[in-house]
Amino acid sequence: MSLKSFEDAVTLITGAASGIGRATAQACYARGSHVILADLNEAGLQQTLQLLQQSNPSSGRQILTSCTDVADETQVQQLMQKTLQDCGHLDLVVTCAGIGRGGTIDSFTGSEMRNILDINFMGTYHCVRAALPAMRQQKSGHFVLLSSVAGKLGAPLLSAYCATKWAVRGFSIALRAELYGTGIGITTVYPAWVDTPMIHQEADPMQSLNIEALLTPAQVADSIVKAVLDDRADLTLAPNKDIARTLELMKEAPEQAEQAMGAAYYRRTHQP
Repeated sequence: MSLKSFEDAVTLITGAASGIGRATAQACYARGSHVILADLNEAGLQQTLQLLQQSNPSSGRQILTSCTDVADETQVQQLMQKTLQDCGHLDLVVTCAGIGRGGTIDSFTGSEMRNILDINFMGTYHCVRAALPAMRQQKSGHFVLLSSVAGKLGAPLLSAYCATKWAVRGFSIALRAELYGTGIGITTVYPAWVDTPMIHQEADPMQSLNIEALLTPAQVADSIVKAVLDDRADLTLAPNKDIARTLELMKEAPEQAEQAMGAAYYRRTHQP
């Protein structure tokens, strides 16, 4: 059975130290959920914890924190076990933990590729696999898996990032079919550029992409909350007109869309 209310629900959020993860924690907590905040950034976790506590000092809802590396399967398993021990059940898992780095494929090393895969995709995989037994036993639960419009497109200088987000997309589609009829829902989120720390990394080749962030973490979080209650499978957020047009073209004529993206990149990098 899909989640119908956040009141007294137990929500676990990875990447909760900043950005979309922090905003989703705030949105769920404001609607009555107990929240488990997981991230490697312990200082950021404490800031999120303080923000939630200050938002409603008299609330009796639990706020737990865990310094967790989602790329480490053992740590993720321990995180889920601790959640179930402390809260008794688990209703919603939101996988926001992720990193982004741009660059040509020539400059992207194998170790860098492995690192982004381990966090963006394997971190998602570990969370789903660790939470699934409890949700199967409950015959209810919901996963929100963060992909990106990069999981529907192929952006130059973002080949590694795109690969991880396409992986999340494919994984969620197959998982949704596999879990049909179990009462466990899956929402995959495909936002365009969001104003988070990831897009403000200095000296990253990604900066040459003329990034225009028209989404805030709070907007994405509010959309996630609504999508969970509506049991939506696909939540695509693309307020950027050029990205929205490319997404439509990608559905109708994928080869033409690829050529258009390639031509635009070529013009930008070969200007006299």
